[in-house]
Amino acid sequence: MFRFIVRRLLQLIPTLFGLSILLFIWLRRLPGGPETAILGERGTPEMRAAIRRNLGLDEPILIQYGRFVRRLIRLDLGTSISTKREVTTEFLQRFPGTVELTVMAMVIAIGIGIPLGYLAARRRGRFLDHASVGGSLIGICIPVFFLAYVLKAIFSENLNWFPASGRQDPTIEATRITNFFVLDGLLTREWDAAADAIWHLVLPGIALASIPLAIIVRMTRASVLEVLNEDFVRTAEAKGLTESVVRRRHVLRNAMLPVATSVGLLTGGLLSGAVLTETVFAFSGIGAFLADSISQRDYPVLMGFIMIIAVVYVMVNLIVDLSYSLIDPRVRVR
Repeated sequence: MFRFIVRRLLQLIPTLFGLSILLFIWLRRLPGGPETAILGERGTPEMRAAIRRNLGLDEPILIQYGRFVRRLIRLDLGTSISTKREVTTEFLQRFPGTVELTVMAMVIAIGIGIPLGYLAARRRGRFLDHASVGGSLIGICIPVFFLAYVLKAIFSENLNWFPASGRQDPTIEATRITNFFVLDGLLTREWDAAADAIWHLVLPGIALASIPLAIIVRMTRASVLEVLNEDFVRTAEAKGLTESVVRRRHVLRNAMLPVATSVGLLTGGLLSGAVLTETVFAFSGIGAFLADSISQRDYPVLMGFIMIIAVVYVMVNLIVDLSYSLIDPRVRVR
């Protein structure tokens, strides 16, 4: 197990190296540049040249890339062109919000998707099966931003049940320790602050969970149907084991491997930023900030954020791979 972890971590080095090269090429080929975002259309050629010279963008691309790699080795991601703050500071300020939103969305998706997928497989061809399959198709087809606007209009603006935007009510004086608003409220025993932060996560969490929920339902249903036809399940039933034992030890456990893979990929994708959901609900996460950085050609933010997100994505999938050994002991043996 230790060798496997070390090997996967070592594979991260060439992955980040290749990603950094692709990012550098892609960013430099974007039309315009940070000088255009700063000056607009009224900037003179001399003013544009001065800004590029101050930012070091007039140097050969190999020199720029070498300077970036040297800073990256020192864990220095540079300074944002638009906010004039360190990229690491910007990331640490916004990433906790994205993590909380991702956790809420995946709790909803897993908590509903796996039981619903299992019940649909056990009742194949019946009403629940058809309803779950049809509902999952609708969940995949509906755009996230459209669902977000509908939820916001109904439950926030009309019924006034949930807040319309932000991560927490600005009138609440909460103590900040980790910048995870829910966790900070629990650590400081400010229960009102924690409850309000959770309340702000409900609507964006539901909107963001729509596609993962649909995928998990369909994946669980297909996996359970496949396992139900295996010989070891029929043998367990023939031996007189109770339905709960067969379901827990033989069906669900063996059906969870592909589901765990899907959960890992979905979680990594959500952690990379939910641009549309964060924009609709004015949620201060990394997704909306990345979208603004693209329009402003903020190269340090784009490079730094995407590199960190790549590391997070690899770590999430490493955790998923390690979970295989807990779900199926045969994986541990291999």
